[in-house]
Amino acid sequence: MSADVLASHALKEIPKLLMLQDRNPHSPAYGCFDRNYWQYHIVDFPSGMAQEFVYPLALAYSLDLPGNRFAGDPALREWIIAGMRYASSSAHEDGSCDDFFPFERAAGAAAFSLYACLESYTLLGLEDQELLAFFEKRALWLASYKESGRLSNHEALIVCCLFLLVDRFGFMGLSDFYHTRLSRLLSWQHAEGWFHEYDGCDLGYQTLTIAMLAQVYEKTGNEGLKEPLSRAIAMTAEFMHPDGSFGGEYSSRNTYNFFPHGFEIAGQWLPEALAVNDRFISSIKSNLAPCYGDDHMVAHHLWSYLLTAKRYVAGRSSRDEFRSEHAYFPKAGLLVDRRGETELYLALNKGGVFKLFRDGKQVMSDTQLSFKMKDGKTVVCHMIDNYQVTVAENEILISGNAGWAKQKLMAPLDNLVLRSFMFFVGRFCPNLVRRLLQGIFITHKKVAPFSFVRRLRWRNDAWHILDQVHSYSWRDVDVASISGHQTSIFVSQSRPYQAGQHQLSIDISDRIRALEPGDTLELERTL
Repeated sequence: MSADVLASHALKEIPKLLMLQDRNPHSPAYGCFDRNYWQYHIVDFPSGMAQEFVYPLALAYSLDLPGNRFAGDPALREWIIAGMRYASSSAHEDGSCDDFFPFERAAGAAAFSLYACLESYTLLGLEDQELLAFFEKRALWLASYKESGRLSNHEALIVCCLFLLVDRFGFMGLSDFYHTRLSRLLSWQHAEGWFHEYDGCDLGYQTLTIAMLAQVYEKTGNEGLKEPLSRAIAMTAEFMHPDGSFGGEYSSRNTYNFFPHGFEIAGQWLPEALAVNDRFISSIKSNLAPCYGDDHMVAHHLWSYLLTAKRYVAGRSSRDEFRSEHAYFPKAGLLVDRRGETELYLALNKGGVFKLFRDGKQVMSDTQLSFKMKDGKTVVCHMIDNYQVTVAENEILISGNAGWAKQKLMAPLDNLVLRSFMFFVGRFCPNLVRRLLQGIFITHKKVAPFSFVRRLRWRNDAWHILDQVHSYSWRDVDVASISGHQTSIFVSQSRPYQAGQHQLSIDISDRIRALEPGDTLELERTL
């Protein structure tokens, strides 16, 4: 059964979660899941996000699933409780927590871990007033905190946490906060169906937003949520690839995320949503699902997989009615074009980054032209921007300026400066620091002295790609190529491993060396 595939995929990661946890009851970090902090001593504060790991453990403890040797394990129950208590003891006085740097007060880490603790508390049937007091304190901080940028998946998590505390735990004082934050989240949905993530639509994070709203809708029956959910699911479903893989570098934040349990919940009243999950489950069976197995984000998807197995809808339909021949979302900067057995997934707002499938298999992933300069810097044509775009029946044209890739690495002095600043100043204005770092590593584009045109033409049952790049500084270029999975901004959930990345870059360095200053590079391909 497909539910068993999801469960098996998640359960095999449970030992890793336990390896990451300090399970020594006499340790000052008992319950902490940040092994870099308690074991290796290479960081000086624990990541609050890591305490989210209690939720997949609690699901493994509570679910009677085939091959689940963790069900009902009393030791596991104690380690889960220790994880929740460490979330409380390691929090700041106001209930917040840090993630990537000290005194960060990260809303995402606080929301993910609070949601995990709330659900784990219920699954274990606990009655613990100290934990409840911590839940309320963190929820009050989240309710009043407005992080920089519009991150809908964080907002959806906050909404779900506030709802659970009101509905399940009786914290009625949070009710007004819940309604206010819900209205705020819904105002971030575009008419095309997508929710804002920084400066655009990221399909992977959108699946988490869908999941949280689906949970709230299921409990409240609030019809005001059904239409936004249906619109978001319909839009997202257009981008489920024919081989079951999902997302990638053409999304605004480059993620391959897929949280399936929202589609499973919605499938009870929207059967087409189940077909989306069926495709994704097929990717797990064929080893095309992404690997998010690093120490920081390994648990993000595991609890969603286990929830989907728990909520799996039997007797499902295989209808794919959401998927159309041509789906264009101009404000999202995304386009899907299906012609026979050929499917093109294109990011217009990222210079024409695309994935191409034929006969159900990926034949090309393209993240646009990249030029490594002799001074070590890199110019790319895939940064998000407001490009000139023309979309016709058989031709798509994108043109604009290239940008400098964000490649800043942390040096010991950088860390020393950041920590000193956070200790003496930044702790009093963490959101300002976060906004500045977002500009440096994520949102701000610094224009490079290169302009490009990418033209895609459909002719003779194939896509023909013509790339033209103009520059006055070709002699400064060392290497030029087109990669299938190159990205140039920092996003914690981007750059996972996925089988479709086994594609060699197209090296065009020899062509660059033949160009004179002011010449135009031309590269033509038929896919």
